[in-house]
Amino acid sequence: MKFGMRRPSLKKMISARLSPKRAVRHRLGLKAPRGWGWLTNPKKALYNRIYTRTTFSIWDLIKKLLK
Repeated sequence: MKFGMRRPSLKKMISARLSPKRAVRHRLGLKAPRGWGWLTNPKKALYNRIYTRTTFSIWDLIKKLLK
């Protein structure tokens, strides 16, 4: 598990927004409500919850500095 700052990846940011899987799910309305990830994949949801709480992004730092 990673602790500390995450390195941003422009390639991953773009591919996540333009993936065919995401486009299909949004068009068909097959998305579960926010916070229901534990229902579809509990192991991944637990990992993501811990990862989000133990790391931070460069964007989080910029937001704090501009407040």
